[in-house]
Amino acid sequence: MDTQKNENILNLALQTPPEERERSLELDVGFDRQEKTWEVIVKYHGSLQSLTEWGIVVEEMIAGYAILTVPESKMERLSEEEQIEYVEKPKRLFFSDLSGNSASCFTPGSQIYEELTGKGVLVAVIDSGISYYNRDFRRPDGTTRIYSLWDQVIGREYSQEEINTALAAGSRQAAEQIVPSIDTSGHGTAVAGIAAGNGGDRGAAYAGVARESDILVVRLGSPRTDSFPRTTELMRALTYVVKKAVELRMPVAVNLSFGNTYGAHNGSSLLERFIDNVSEIGRTVICVGSGNEGASGGHLGGSLRLDASANQEVTESVNRVDGNYPGQERRIEMTVGAYETGLNVQLWKEYTDRYLVTVLSPSGERFQVDTDQPGKQVYQLQQTRILLYNGEPAPYMTAQEIYFDFLPVEGNRYLNQGVWTFEIFPLHITTGNYSFYLPSETVRSTDTRFIRTTPDVTLTIPSTSSRVITVGAYDPVYESYADFSGRGYLYQEQVNSRTSDTYVKPDLVAPGVGVMAPDRNGGYVPVTGTSFATPFVTGAAALLMQWGIVMGNDPYLYGEKVKAYLRKGAKPIRGVAEYPDSKAGYGALCVEDSLPR
Repeated sequence: MDTQKNENILNLALQTPPEERERSLELDVGFDRQEKTWEVIVKYHGSLQSLTEWGIVVEEMIAGYAILTVPESKMERLSEEEQIEYVEKPKRLFFSDLSGNSASCFTPGSQIYEELTGKGVLVAVIDSGISYYNRDFRRPDGTTRIYSLWDQVIGREYSQEEINTALAAGSRQAAEQIVPSIDTSGHGTAVAGIAAGNGGDRGAAYAGVARESDILVVRLGSPRTDSFPRTTELMRALTYVVKKAVELRMPVAVNLSFGNTYGAHNGSSLLERFIDNVSEIGRTVICVGSGNEGASGGHLGGSLRLDASANQEVTESVNRVDGNYPGQERRIEMTVGAYETGLNVQLWKEYTDRYLVTVLSPSGERFQVDTDQPGKQVYQLQQTRILLYNGEPAPYMTAQEIYFDFLPVEGNRYLNQGVWTFEIFPLHITTGNYSFYLPSETVRSTDTRFIRTTPDVTLTIPSTSSRVITVGAYDPVYESYADFSGRGYLYQEQVNSRTSDTYVKPDLVAPGVGVMAPDRNGGYVPVTGTSFATPFVTGAAALLMQWGIVMGNDPYLYGEKVKAYLRKGAKPIRGVAEYPDSKAGYGALCVEDSLPR
């Protein structure tokens, strides 16, 4: 059953047998095999109370968004309800894994360093948790700076009083008997330390940016022990954090150091729109890492052209395709590495454009699809089964997606290794722009990539949300852009033609190579990635809000105003001549120059 109220990948998942979905990287995400229910994100109006009468669990968020747990048998009926505007399935989230403070114009001993500490501002870290026993997150008297810790894995919120009771137990092991929330990967601890750590016993040299702020922590949950957090866990976490900040009447700087590659990368998904809405509640700033997909080989974009006469020729003869195409043909080659158990490919294009797309296997077997024929199609090339969904525009999106899900045929464990090819033949062109995306490098082999790649438009979602501060990474030693960092728009004219500057991404870059950060056992380790560039900016946002709101210099210094000040204060980096730039945005974080004079 196709419905334009459902996103394309959800329609495909609902039309795919469960045993086939289980072999897919994405189609099964959101489905509970034991309970036979789907977890979905909806945009709605009015009341959802009637849905509870037919077994749907309703969890209302804010601004007309909700997370529903729906029996599989009721999914078709859900989209028929008038108050339901749009439905998306969850996506998996992946962590985007010399003194950083000095590189960011925030040097220990300086006047600004002594005056601004983050006091009176909340720093919220939504991540893998926190090693709360570390001295970095305590006050001089040994009590915790963590206001509250919501552990989604355990399913419990721990108050400041409970954490202090645990700290008083005398040892890390004894503390964890009282508050058993732990950071198993250390990722969240490092992020929190960079944004708001105080340096523990080592002092200023190892301190984070907002070293006296209060801290809110959400440890993201995973629906399965071997899985990743999902976008629904993030939505719950953001709702919790913003409500807590409003309740405490405190400004809050929120850090998100993760993302995924599924989507049009233009801010149109429900998650991106939800985050934009959240950013307008209370006195809030949300900072998101641009991801580590810049050099991963997971994106290829370009533009096809037809002159006016060719467009007319094809339009008149479109129903008699004979293999002679008057426009350009574009070949996109993709290597699939050994032992790849599943893979998906997204092709995003303008709906006004029409292509013939041919898929060739390593042995030369092929099939061809017309992008004007919507719906699900199934093909088999060699020992690989390909589920294809040819989508249509949605109520919140003008782009068209063609989604390919590669699965090993039943009885095989792996996809066919080698070079797969997509050939695009233009039938009718207006803009001709297209983009191919692979899953995050976290879940694919390093040998699985496009042979000719495009590092632009490799921002991960949700760093593509318009109202967040999107943070890339640079190497502070060489003062140069880090090539792994996610980049912004492919066509400079697309940026120049915008009526608003909100589509310039990233906003700025921060130190993200060899940054010293606390580990989960109380020591310090060097870390690299946009995950660890982002908390520099989160901490800087907290300092600006302290200066403006807490100290009374500007009660309106939050949201987009903080972004504007950080952009204005950004400094140049090597190799970038003009700003804003698709790699570095407006430049590198400089806290001192970002404060109004």
